[in-house]
Amino acid sequence: MSKILITCAVTGSIHTPSMSPHLPVTPDEITEQALAAAEAGAAVLHLHARNPRTGQPSAGVDDFMAFLPRLKQGTDAVLNISTGGSAVMTLDQRLAAPKRAEPEMCSLNMGTMNFALYPAADRITEWKHDWEEPFLRNSDDLVFKNTPRDIARILTEMGEDRGARFEFECYDVSHLYMLRHFVDRGLVKAPFFIQFVFGVLGGIGPDPENLSHMKLIADKLFGADYAFSVLAAGRHQIPLVTMSAAMGGHVRVGLEDSLMIARGELARSNAQQVAKIRRIVEELGREVATPAEARAMLGLKGAERTAI
Repeated sequence: MSKILITCAVTGSIHTPSMSPHLPVTPDEITEQALAAAEAGAAVLHLHARNPRTGQPSAGVDDFMAFLPRLKQGTDAVLNISTGGSAVMTLDQRLAAPKRAEPEMCSLNMGTMNFALYPAADRITEWKHDWEEPFLRNSDDLVFKNTPRDIARILTEMGEDRGARFEFECYDVSHLYMLRHFVDRGLVKAPFFIQFVFGVLGGIGPDPENLSHMKLIADKLFGADYAFSVLAAGRHQIPLVTMSAAMGGHVRVGLEDSLMIARGELARSNAQQVAKIRRIVEELGREVATPAEARAMLGLKGAERTAI
């Protein structure tokens, strides 16, 4: 098997600060946790930003640039900036920071979907900010818009115009076919790095059978031209990413995807999750890829060609 690439999703668009005091929100916290995750073995850092005063997910260029240059200076890990942002942001908002930073890599969501987070609201008894509970509860009417026109725009403005490669986030089997559509249109070139996403209500369920099926269809559609990674929400994180590693795939962990390190125990940091999955995959006989090896594997342009 090839070396395994560990991605760490440091802070995210879907979790609320009151769910864990360890979720990084300020630029200092994001920088500290991202550097520690890279030191623990994450070759790729998947990054969102937050408003440091309110804790809300932010698309602001200033909020991203408050930590991106510090990360570029402090680590050689690949900086992967979200183009998904939050389902309540416009596409112009979601693209503002990636267009400014011109990163080596971006995430790209491959379809419009329901993005239902409201069941989590019933498990929270204390709220840190007044926006959190309405945001979660109103997600029963939330559509995450990623139309073919949106996808084509991101591929053009970030890929063709700025040389970024993509983490194609596929929340369902239909998203694999959408990616194939853009390959056939000539807007996506091999090698493809596909992130199978499990456990978001509105996407494919977190069942081992679904992981096997996603890989089966990806094999059919892309042959030897792709590599896959797995992320899974909440308690499904470690079981499914471990299965990915055993199948020859790559793994993603981080506080964006799960706030826990074990049943009933909050993770104290992103680095703790990275260290745990690194131990597991090495015990499976996989060797962890360095950032340089990740760049070669993914065909990236190099950190020196970014605008960070």
